[in-house]
Amino acid sequence: MALQCTPQIAIDEAELEESFVRASGPGGQNVNKVASAVQLRFDVRRSPSLPNAVAIRLMKLAGRRLTDDGVLVIDARQHRTQERNRADARERLAALVAEAAVPPKPRRATRPTLASKTRRLETKSRRGAVKRLRGDTGGD
Repeated sequence: MALQCTPQIAIDEAELEESFVRASGPGGQNVNKVASAVQLRFDVRRSPSLPNAVAIRLMKLAGRRLTDDGVLVIDARQHRTQERNRADARERLAALVAEAAVPPKPRRATRPTLASKTRRLETKSRRGAVKRLRGDTGGD
């Protein structure tokens, strides 16, 4: 079974590493007994499932969730049950990968119009005239 992120990208279960820890927050007496929080680890740098360009964009998107070794760590502790936290972590990973899979739109260089150049120069000369008038008052 694989985690389907986009129609083209699926991450193999063997690449995901889950560990369960105790979560803070609601849960009453149960919170001290059950490890319901999930820490999902995915090695972005060494993953054969991701194309190189997607991996690079994913590492930029991950921000502080990425370790120095290139491992993406997703912490899910929002829900009371382990199963829901596990599903939440996987959904968040899939969403991140799907976002990284979309290539950025290339910037097309444009030139300013003649009217905008004229407006800019008129504003500059007007401002310069105001500053010139502020100059020396001639008094000692």
